[in-house]
Amino acid sequence: VPKEEKMEAKGNVTQFILFGLSYDQNIQIFCFFLFLFCYISLILGNLLILISIHCSHLFHQPMYYFLSHLSSMDIYYTSIVTPKLIADLLTEKKTISYGYCMFQVFSMHFFGSIEVFILTAMALDRYVAICKPLHYMVIMSRKKCNLLVLAAWAGGAAHSLPQLSMTLNLAFCGPNEIDHYFCDIFPLLKIACTDTSITGVLVVLSSGIISLGVFVILFVSYAIILWTLRTHSAEGRRKGLSTCGSHFVVVILFFIPAIFSYLRPPTTYPEDKVFALFYTIIAPMFNPLIYTLRNTEMKNAMRKVWRQKIWGKGNIKHMG
Repeated sequence: VPKEEKMEAKGNVTQFILFGLSYDQNIQIFCFFLFLFCYISLILGNLLILISIHCSHLFHQPMYYFLSHLSSMDIYYTSIVTPKLIADLLTEKKTISYGYCMFQVFSMHFFGSIEVFILTAMALDRYVAICKPLHYMVIMSRKKCNLLVLAAWAGGAAHSLPQLSMTLNLAFCGPNEIDHYFCDIFPLLKIACTDTSITGVLVVLSSGIISLGVFVILFVSYAIILWTLRTHSAEGRRKGLSTCGSHFVVVILFFIPAIFSYLRPPTTYPEDKVFALFYTIIAPMFNPLIYTLRNTEMKNAMRKVWRQKIWGKGNIKHMG
């Protein structure tokens, strides 16, 4: 009988109500235009990087190969949450079905963790390029780059499937209001009507410790790179600092809010929504800017690709 009751409780809630970012109508309208602009900029910026890399010689360079995958992840990752957030800012009652809520939990952790592993692969690429330049072509061969990307996807699945499993096992039998603008595990634990203490600890261990561990590894790798750059020429130092600087800004924007969100006792804070905006919208929007504005090679490739596309079309019309 208890098992039947539990199953009944699990199926009791078919949809959740999201509190969103604010109750103030004026703030909601302001946020609607702001995040609509951010989302359009994010999609266009990342598509620009993707097309420019795929249509130029840069695609054969490991760093840009990883950057094209990072841009893809940014588009997938933010598209799970942002369009719904934008639409919800215009509606009074923000509802989300149980199924789509579970899909958000899985997808956010899946694409988010792939992004973490891609950033790690990019840091490895910079480490090898600066600290072991003579062995670079051997260590970072296309086959090994493909394996690193495959490992990132496998790591994403290995991280997100247990998160989904833990969430699916939660019973929701009464309160269905989530104090957030998307479905994540901590806000769901708060309204579950079963004991969530073990689940909370497991989430902290899997999401929080992984985020902190990877951040420490990346921080140490960049410290070693900076130490090694001392022996390089002034031009080599400038180029190395420019590339690594842009990478590290992306790492900070993504990891610091993620560490705050997951490496702590499993509860919810009002600041969670603001920090979540960083890793769901702000960091993916700034990635294209950070990687292009500080990167001469990327800017040159973009100019060349888009000039060819525009001139190519002009020539075809002229010939017609």
